[in-house]
Amino acid sequence: MSKVELESFLKSFILFFSSLGVLTAVLFYINYTKNLQTLNEKLFNEMRLCSYDLKCEKFTIKFLEKNKQKLYTLYQNDDGLRSYYPIPNSQKYIMLLKFSKENYLKEIHKLQNQAIVNFLIVLGVILLLSILFSVYALYPLRNALLLTQEFIKDILHDFNTPLATLRLNTSMLKKELNDNEKLMRIEQSVQNVLHLQEHLRSYLFNHDMQKEKFELTKILQEQIQMLEKNYPGITFIIEVKKPITLYSNKKALIRIVNNILSNAAKYNSTKGSVTVSYNKNSQTLFIKDTGIGIKNPKMIFERFYKEQERGIGIGLHIVKKLCDELDIGIEVQSSKGDGTTFQLHLKKLILL
Repeated sequence: MSKVELESFLKSFILFFSSLGVLTAVLFYINYTKNLQTLNEKLFNEMRLCSYDLKCEKFTIKFLEKNKQKLYTLYQNDDGLRSYYPIPNSQKYIMLLKFSKENYLKEIHKLQNQAIVNFLIVLGVILLLSILFSVYALYPLRNALLLTQEFIKDILHDFNTPLATLRLNTSMLKKELNDNEKLMRIEQSVQNVLHLQEHLRSYLFNHDMQKEKFELTKILQEQIQMLEKNYPGITFIIEVKKPITLYSNKKALIRIVNNILSNAAKYNSTKGSVTVSYNKNSQTLFIKDTGIGIKNPKMIFERFYKEQERGIGIGLHIVKKLCDELDIGIEVQSSKGDGTTFQLHLKKLILL
């Protein structure tokens, strides 16, 4: 089950289960109060019958002098239940029937236990129904996701033949025409398509289970060496002195670093710089540029959001997705015209 499917399942389950659970709890509480009222009425009727024949063991019987007590009325206090009844042929004395607090609490506990058992049984049924409902509701989403993934996989596979043809013919033309600006643009366009292909692959496949041990410093150096060729006007600075050993998915981490560094170079100012540093105390990697900055930093991880004409706005969305899969915390600080700083919190990946 993918992360999107799991999130959809949990939300459907929580909504269905909590709604029915709360409704059931309210209904059981109302039913319990009615049962409690029924218990009081039952005991009161038994007191009345007992006042006629005095053949009852559950009630305590006393005779009192008559003094403004209200007859045929059920009273409830800290001592339990009590009620007063007249004595035939007596104007001076009345009869008190009392149901002790201890016995009354026992009857209440029976009601409560029965209500709790019934509630748990119904709650178990609701739990089962919620799971079945959530799974059933998940099927259309799963089918749509599978269809989309299969479609994208087919497209990615079909990319290979035309791209290989383009690269082969470009290489042949380059030998004939030497350095040519138009050919360089074609090569760059082909490279952009390859990057897009890699983005789509990263978006489709999860990487959190494919882990290995590797050096982050080496990856940074390799990525910067490649970018220096494409952006000769940008100065790249690595302020990471000691090796940083990570245990995670290497390809996914390369994709994260490459995308952030590429954006830092692509949207940098003329003769700008990109600085990569590491804070040992917080175990955080910083990638800072002197570029044009971002107007809405909170929006950059949204799919298809972009502030420039170039690109399709999916790169940083994939970066965020990969960071979530690898358990990397990512933050961005930026303002228009003041450059951008990305922070990658690597605490859960670092091997000591």
